[in-house]
Amino acid sequence: MKKILVVYYSQTGQLTEIVKSVLAPMEKSQDVSLVFEELKPKKPFPFPWTSRQFCDVFPESFQEIPCELEPFSFNTDDDFDLIILAYTVWYMSPSIPVTSFLKSLEAKKVISNKPVVTIIGCRNMWLLAQEKVKTRIFDIGGKIAGNIVLMDKALNLIGIVTIAYWMFTGKKDRYLKIFPHPGVSNKDIREAGRFGHIILRGLSKEKIDIDQTVLNEHGAIHVLPSYIIFEKRIQKVFKIWSNFILQKGDPGDPNRRFRVRLFFYYLLVAIFLIAPLATLVSFIARIVSRKKIKEAVEYFSQNSLKH
Repeated sequence: MKKILVVYYSQTGQLTEIVKSVLAPMEKSQDVSLVFEELKPKKPFPFPWTSRQFCDVFPESFQEIPCELEPFSFNTDDDFDLIILAYTVWYMSPSIPVTSFLKSLEAKKVISNKPVVTIIGCRNMWLLAQEKVKTRIFDIGGKIAGNIVLMDKALNLIGIVTIAYWMFTGKKDRYLKIFPHPGVSNKDIREAGRFGHIILRGLSKEKIDIDQTVLNEHGAIHVLPSYIIFEKRIQKVFKIWSNFILQKGDPGDPNRRFRVRLFFYYLLVAIFLIAPLATLVSFIARIVSRKKIKEAVEYFSQNSLKH
């Protein structure tokens, strides 16, 4: 029997639904034992957010600064055959609780020399967050065996409106009864069990072998070329802003509230003024650098690490 550790943090509950759907075939299998570990910050992150709370987690999220977690319930001495790590993306990084897990001694102990499957639930930008996760996993001796990404498929500006409505109200209905439902669609979540069947077949072999190519044939990874350029440019700006805020203290420090507010205003300007222009620039860059973009799409569609 294969023993699998499933580690996840879900602020809104959507990622929990995704994890349950993906793993449903394995839960029914008598050849698999699942151990679930829901990460719990000692100081819980709120949901819904206020705009200040939402922006105040930015510098720690982006720079992968951990928070304190409640003690883990899984046995670190257990010999797991596979680790499944599910996470959401906060500011082009894994959520702070997931970063905190990956930086823990317990993570190093259970992940070392083990295959890891990542499951991502996000709006649309996940490429550089996955690079950070890959780096952490490789650094502690693990290996990415598979990656599954479920995204909000709404157009960018529409998705921003619907996600903001959800994050700031806690409501997942249709904003103004005009916009689509926020987040990953119920249909995509329901159908995610197909990935579980593929993982299960990989577990049935003597040596675990999960084929990313087969996962991709079933829609596990869809790399949007425009976001390759977009994310790399945003990363440079986020580095400046995160350092600027961190100079004034830790999360919740009143001394940094003014800078956090400035960052919120920057986001508004970036979303409604800079983003459309950046999209046009990215489109032109894709034409000019077609070969490099093609290589980047191929790279992000698999699980090796450049560095």
